[in-house]
Amino acid sequence: MDFLAGCIGGAAGVLVGHPFDTVKVRLQVQNVDKPLYRGTYHCFQSIVRQESMFGLYKGIGSPMMGLTFVNAIVFGVQGNTMRYLGHDTPMNQFLAGAAAGAIQCVVCCPMELAKTRMQMQGTGEKKSKRKLYKNSLDCLAHIYKREGLLGVNRGMVTTLIRETPCFGVYFLTYDILTRSIGCEPGDRYMIPKLLFAGGMSGVTCWLSTYPVDVIKSRLQADGVGGVYQYSSIADCVRQSVKREGLIVFTRGLTSTLLRAFPVNAVTFATVTLVLMYARGVEGPKDSEPATPVTAHHTQLQQQDQASSL
Repeated sequence: MDFLAGCIGGAAGVLVGHPFDTVKVRLQVQNVDKPLYRGTYHCFQSIVRQESMFGLYKGIGSPMMGLTFVNAIVFGVQGNTMRYLGHDTPMNQFLAGAAAGAIQCVVCCPMELAKTRMQMQGTGEKKSKRKLYKNSLDCLAHIYKREGLLGVNRGMVTTLIRETPCFGVYFLTYDILTRSIGCEPGDRYMIPKLLFAGGMSGVTCWLSTYPVDVIKSRLQADGVGGVYQYSSIADCVRQSVKREGLIVFTRGLTSTLLRAFPVNAVTFATVTLVLMYARGVEGPKDSEPATPVTAHHTQLQQQDQASSL
């Protein structure tokens, strides 16, 4: 059930957040000497004006297929790891989240590579004159044909460095917030609380490893047009800092945080509610406040549900 809930939550999150992700990638990889965009709003405006609204959804096929599966892996692995560890503690939430983050990189890295290449295709054109890739699968097929398995997994090390601690922080923050604000089943404000906890978890996890994401995006966008600029992770960091200073590690951060809150609010709330209703836990009510006995009962149910997540 953890896997199915993750699938549904992942699909909901992609629909909400993909336009922000397109803006983030464009800002992260644009040429600093000849920048196309002055900032987040200008990037949004330029894409819509030059490429139509559909420009914001370039490359959505890859995350829609991949992120749905990635979230299934993440929530499935995290739930099973928590059951294996046996005790629902903040440290175990972090460890289970980190394990889930590391394992899903096998799917996440090729998916994000295809997404990045598709998002960069036809930049500034309403209708691309020459499309190198028809869709995300065609993109991966082209890369595999030219560069083999290593090419398809370009950026895997930076993805691992980003995802492992990032998902640990993600689940740890969600656990701490849901315990602090009291997201018990039956609470009439449970859904807004779940949305807040999920959204803040997304913001915190992105802030924790964002500089690594900038380097990952640059490495995965490198080679578009057949020209390779970076020879390694260290070379990418060195060249980026030399040309743009430390501010390079905040490129696209605004659009990322704007995306992070609604996407993760929707994802976590959807996953939690699907699991609750699937397991027969009573949802939010508009009736009288729970008595101490029912409150204790629902709290035990919520703790068991958190462990299962």
